[in-house]
Amino acid sequence: MSDLPQPRGRLSEKRVLADLTWLRVGGPADWLFQPADLDDLAAFLRDLPADMPVFPMGVGSNLIVRDGGLRAVVIRLGRGFNAIEVEGTRVTAGAAALDAHVARRAGEAGVDLTFLRTIPGAIGGAVRMNAGCYGSYVADHFVEAEAVTRAGEVVTLTADDLKFQYRQTELPEGWVITRATFEGVAGDPEELAARMEAQLKKRDETQPTKDRTAGSTFRNPAGFSSTGRADDTHDLKAWKVIDNAGMRGATRGGAQMSEKHSNFLINTGGATAADLEGLGEEVRKKVFQDSGIELHWEIMRVGETAPSAD
Repeated sequence: MSDLPQPRGRLSEKRVLADLTWLRVGGPADWLFQPADLDDLAAFLRDLPADMPVFPMGVGSNLIVRDGGLRAVVIRLGRGFNAIEVEGTRVTAGAAALDAHVARRAGEAGVDLTFLRTIPGAIGGAVRMNAGCYGSYVADHFVEAEAVTRAGEVVTLTADDLKFQYRQTELPEGWVITRATFEGVAGDPEELAARMEAQLKKRDETQPTKDRTAGSTFRNPAGFSSTGRADDTHDLKAWKVIDNAGMRGATRGGAQMSEKHSNFLINTGGATAADLEGLGEEVRKKVFQDSGIELHWEIMRVGETAPSAD
């Protein structure tokens, strides 16, 4: 503790991360830091020893933390970073604001950011991963973002800085996104609300929303442009090649590929991170053997395996 800065926010040692992820797995982080505000975060990163790794973590919706935990300071933004402001057709949201809340608040103000409504997670992760749904991506609406560098400097990021690609950006290691501004399209609040309700209904009908999942497990093996937009000449879906390989419903320990949607990895109860990641790797191997297609993980996997992990 003596080597670490003493922030105003909460700093916890050996904090188990399982309860902070949607899949409910994961070992301890060396440290978990929850900053009080932007100044607290900037000062902490500035004074943190340069050789101490930093891992920004959102709400854990698209994440497997391995059973051995993380040898890093995990930074998790909270209430001081979840404000949502609407001015005209521009929406500025703190990185901790949930995607669904941003979509709803924008819709109530007559701004169409409805694609965010069914994306699990928070705005920081949505920007970091260029999240998308229904043919729209963060890159399509992005104006700018605020971030704190590993050296503790507060900077403004443009689309050119982030270099949006399909499900990824080039955010430098250890930088923490703190807020982002989006440009929506004006719309009728009632029509936007109805569209979002229809999206939710379709999601609940086709995806295992009542189970412990982390969203889509693998990226679709389709073509995408450098901006992250889908190439409509490709329509191959991950769930289809998983089905063709006979892996719908496959299990390993407490992990299962969903019977309802085979591109969703489920913790049925008592799964370890090793179960989940191991089953995902089995699926990748079977798909490659069956079709020659190499699936790429959409879920981020971080940390160390437990000493006893297979």
